[in-house]
Amino acid sequence: MTEIRRTTRVSITQDPERGVFMISVAAELAEMHPQTLRAYETKGLIHPRRSSKGTRLYSQADVDRLLRIQEMTAELGLNLAGVAQVLDLEDRLEQARCRAEEMEDRARELEVEVARLEALRRELRAEIVPYQRGGVVARQVDVQRPTRIVVERLPSKASASSGEAQDQREQR
Repeated sequence: MTEIRRTTRVSITQDPERGVFMISVAAELAEMHPQTLRAYETKGLIHPRRSSKGTRLYSQADVDRLLRIQEMTAELGLNLAGVAQVLDLEDRLEQARCRAEEMEDRARELEVEVARLEALRRELRAEIVPYQRGGVVARQVDVQRPTRIVVERLPSKASASSGEAQDQREQR
């Protein structure tokens, strides 16, 4: 009899900015001494989160940044001041990219709005009657005089017997 083995695969996604590693774990992941991480924090190269009790908590993004710092110092020969400038420029470049994407999104929104307003303008232009100077009316319907309807009042019974109504009709 063969035994069927079932396995369940669990996938966990975490925010790369969330501080989850204590200093010893982050140092091991970055292959550095914990004191080096403290020195980088003092120099402002890295900014780990802090727990409610003040323990440094490093995120995956922090570990990636530590690896980047190590690459620049060991392989490229930069000193920490140069690393700080490179990291600052990289951060500013990323902010500029984000801002450019926001501006592109806004430009697309404005293009849609302009198209909507142009369609509305064309629609309204068809309904608007142009004004012409000199008292000339744009539509023939506006110059036609209404037909005059004459309404004659009939005299009441009391006034008809006295003959007054007869006199009034004759005067007209």
